[in-house]
Amino acid sequence: MNKQELVASIAEKSHLKKKDAELALNSFIESVEEALKKGDKVQLVGFGTFEVRERKAREGRNPRDPKEVIKIPASKAPVFRAGKALKEIVNK
Repeated sequence: MNKQELVASIAEKSHLKKKDAELALNSFIESVEEALKKGDKVQLVGFGTFEVRERKAREGRNPRDPKEVIKIPASKAPVFRAGKALKEIVNK
């Protein structure tokens, strides 16, 4: 499902116009992005949790030249951890 299909699904289920559903989805995405940028965690009970995890600096290998060792800098990565209810729905 892509974004337009999701907007259409939201519009159908909520009886909103597609334009309003798209605005709601974009607002949700922006709110999650802003919270993660500040380092906050976004918890949706029953659905899941969006959070930022730190990745340590490490050494890796160049796949084209395995002898070459490259340094991979530390970074932050957004992650989503599914909630119990979502896992149960998917596993039915």
